[in-house]
Amino acid sequence: MTTRRLNRIFAADGRTVIIALDHGLIDGPCEGFVNPAATISAVVAGGADAILTSFGIAERFAAELGSVGLIVRSDGAETNLGTPSTGSLSRFFGPTDALRIGADALVVTAMPGSDKEASTLETLAHVTAEAHRWGLPVLGEMVPGGFNGGPESRDTEAIALAARLGAELGADFIKAPYCNDYGTVTSSTFVPVVILGGAKGDERSMLSDIHEAIASGAKGVAIGRNVFQCDDPAAMTRSIVAIVHENASVDDALSILQA
Repeated sequence: MTTRRLNRIFAADGRTVIIALDHGLIDGPCEGFVNPAATISAVVAGGADAILTSFGIAERFAAELGSVGLIVRSDGAETNLGTPSTGSLSRFFGPTDALRIGADALVVTAMPGSDKEASTLETLAHVTAEAHRWGLPVLGEMVPGGFNGGPESRDTEAIALAARLGAELGADFIKAPYCNDYGTVTSSTFVPVVILGGAKGDERSMLSDIHEAIASGAKGVAIGRNVFQCDDPAAMTRSIVAIVHENASVDDALSILQA
């Protein structure tokens, strides 16, 4: 059953374009995601393989999400109500909740190298064990150093260790930050790794990072703001799909976006 659900997230080539739309849990109605139905419809039209989102979005917009894989968030951080989130995590939902709404996987965040390392790794292990009893895959979002970690927590060695920890604790696939030597990250573990999108930035740089990550063995992306906060989320999704699934060049992907 786990493999069957993973096949709803990963395409036949073993790769995936996941659009992360769980930002409302921290930011509320943030730019580009005020109207969830419109945003979801745009990225689905662009060819997204799966959507990562909250339970509330998954339940209320089931029609818009019906044709793609669905990954729902088990946990959540402090909101950005007045001050930036410190990254404190709470577990909200479990595998049976996910199955009730037809989800294909759960995502759980862990922060090795931070002051929340022990508690978040323990949560990842417990959620994964419970999910696997129900045949539900788990995406381990591995954030070395936590959300506010310094540069030393995001070097190649730290990211590779974090990714391997997630796999060792049973996660079926890993979401991890990008680094310049991503081949070390992907070759250091034994489950698929997808890169997270990070803060909104330069489009060419982002697409270049995706291209390099795929060339280095990454199996896809899990990107949010860089898609839904751009001028044309459907076009941006198409450009990412071209790199991930069609091995397009960065220039070809940019031409799709600009067209």
